[in-house]
Amino acid sequence: ALPLSARMKLARCARGRQQLRSISSGAAPLPTQARVVVAGGGIIGTSVAYHLAKLGWGNDVLLLEKDQLTSGTTWHAAGLMVTFGSLSETSTEMRKHSKQLYSRLLEEETGMSTGFMPVGFIELATDEGYLEEYRRVAAFNRKCGVDVHELSPSEVADRFPLCNVDDVLAGFFVEDDGRVNPVDATAALARG
Repeated sequence: ALPLSARMKLARCARGRQQLRSISSGAAPLPTQARVVVAGGGIIGTSVAYHLAKLGWGNDVLLLEKDQLTSGTTWHAAGLMVTFGSLSETSTEMRKHSKQLYSRLLEEETGMSTGFMPVGFIELATDEGYLEEYRRVAAFNRKCGVDVHELSPSEVADRFPLCNVDDVLAGFFVEDDGRVNPVDATAALARG
């Protein structure tokens, strides 16, 4: 298991197990070379190292963190995991992959929960410009396999009773989008 102690200074991908292991400031010397050095042990840096290790880069990847994993901005991030919103096929596919990774694959691989909760996601259009844009995004996202539904203001209110829908023209809803716990997801990526 990956220790997330306050003394963690460096994590390095280990080939074979493809698992991040910690090297504290006094436990081992820094490697003299690495093909890739990732700066920052938050969810993004750890995800980059995880994916490079899965591609076989293993011992050629170094993940540097000045304190402990997630001690920068990751620990207080909202953790939204949404597939709706992009007009880029690449971005949409990355969002879909991330949702699969955090909702199922990482826990199957590591036994560690990412805290994924499929609470749903609604994007609200409150003027004609946003309505046109979100309809275009929804059509594109559906083409990419995202199950987006346009909701009337009353349907938005039914799904989210605390929402004041007086100025809402429509909502765009993805039922299985949700949120992850960024600290738990980072720990699972580090173990993976």
